[in-house]
Amino acid sequence: MTNTIELEIAIKRSGLTKREIAKQLGLSEMGLYKKIKNITEFKASEIFLLSKILAINDKEKIFFSEKVI
Repeated sequence: MTNTIELEIAIKRSGLTKREIAKQLGLSEMGLYKKIKNITEFKASEIFLLSKILAINDKEKIFFSEKVI
């Protein structure tokens, strides 16, 4: 499950909009929203690409969290 708070922090730190991120991932804005809010899950390929886009080093803390916030 995705740690929403940590992901939101990484997005803000990147300076990119969610619209820009969604486009780079090949998702709609709603599709990205659903994944951030744990309504649907990120695919491994999306985690890999998003980690590069946002320069995330600790993927486990964000994408494989047992605690969902």
